Amino acid sequence: MTPGWIGAGKVRARETGEAVEITIDGLTTQAKYYKPLVYEFMRKEWTSRPSWGDYTVEILMEHVGDPPWLDLDNLAKALLDAIKGYLFHDDAQVARLLVERREGERERITIRVFPRQSPGAPG
Repeated sequence: MTPGWIGAGKVRARETGEAVEITIDGLTTQAKYYKPLVYEFMRKEWTSRPSWGDYTVEILMEHVGDPPWLDLDNLAKALLDAIKGYLFHDDAQVARLLVERREGERERITIRVFPRQSPGAPG
């Protein structure tokens, strides 16, 4: 797949090397909102097959001004449920999970998923 973005709505994704990056424009305080949104995008737009092995998942929620009242653990669960079956077979394959909230230039959520490096491997 080319490094360009796919998707034209609130959700877009691209592959960069072994990583997949997904962005979701806008924020809401309801974590449950994200699961069907991202799931439908993956179902309709995503063409790659899921893989086995351990994965690292990084979720970044960027906000402008005061952060929304949203539990990051609920957000992570909703997003993992949405991408399960598309990027990896089961969320038990997530060996490292980083979820972060910080102020940014615009309100969005970015998800990066990539194979976990084996111990002793460079990087």
